[in-house]
Amino acid sequence: MLDLTRGVLEIPTDYHIGITAGSDTAAIELAMWNMLGARGVDVFGFEVFSNDWVMDITKQLKIPDARVFQVPFGELPDLRQADFNNDVVFTWNGTTSGVIVPDGEWIPDSRAGLTFCDAISAMFGVEIPWSKLDVTSFSWQKGLGGEAQHGIIVMSPRAIERLREYTPPWPLPKIFRLKKGGEVAMGFFAGETINTPSMICVEDAIDAMKWCQQIGGLKGLIARSQKNFQTIQEWVARTPWIEFFVRDRKLRSPMSVTLQITAPEYAVLDETSQRKFNQELTARVDAAGAGYDFNNHKGAPPSLRIWCGPTVESADVAVLLEWIAWSYQEQTKVAQAA
Repeated sequence: MLDLTRGVLEIPTDYHIGITAGSDTAAIELAMWNMLGARGVDVFGFEVFSNDWVMDITKQLKIPDARVFQVPFGELPDLRQADFNNDVVFTWNGTTSGVIVPDGEWIPDSRAGLTFCDAISAMFGVEIPWSKLDVTSFSWQKGLGGEAQHGIIVMSPRAIERLREYTPPWPLPKIFRLKKGGEVAMGFFAGETINTPSMICVEDAIDAMKWCQQIGGLKGLIARSQKNFQTIQEWVARTPWIEFFVRDRKLRSPMSVTLQITAPEYAVLDETSQRKFNQELTARVDAAGAGYDFNNHKGAPPSLRIWCGPTVESADVAVLLEWIAWSYQEQTKVAQAA
């Protein structure tokens, strides 16, 4: 499984890959709990999950030398503010905002601190510059479907060295411990797990990885996601009542595509009414069996979020958009009658 993951994602041979329970959340928190605190920390928040990591660092770990950079949904903090003498924590793709970090050029190769990247909704759909990342977390579930039980953590040689040299001052529960007797538990990066995962889920992920190989590996996966994204771009361009939530084209995620209804009669509604409108719009499509779970996260502003990862067919995206347009018209009639 680890070899398949390395091959499909083109992870360097000297990087270490481990599997943990608890999906991406456990993977990124395991890394933070084991390795943060050795230096100051710069953390960037711009959507639900990256803001969660801000809370972890400031309220749970209470790292005194933490600098927080947060912006509203739909925007990306100025990443040039990062001080790479510190550790830097960020999310590559804002799952709930539709904002993506466009590249890794802002990260120097000669950094002193480590970079910690939650890449769950970017993985399998965009290129990842591994040389810029020291600790990367994700799960198979987001990009390839299947169960969300497992988290994957990828560590550079510099990250392994941090594990060897540093012991955090706070207690670690057993499921988070990457050291035993003062030594790094390297078996974790050779397929041994801290907590026994479901082997059925692992077999499902193996099947998914083999499919990735059959369609051309990472390049094939990226091409499928881009085709899905293009389908939505063309629809938005000809649909007057909807727009991308993210205004800057360079920052629009091709995976978690986030849209905002902009019709004047919708814009004048208060937030509660907008959320009700969206809930009823999406529920109508759900009831027809035409699309599921595309109302955005409850922690995000009222918006729609369409997953365009590589397992999705562009023809299905096109059909979904027709259903959304129909449901929008129906919901507009309901709102006007009310």
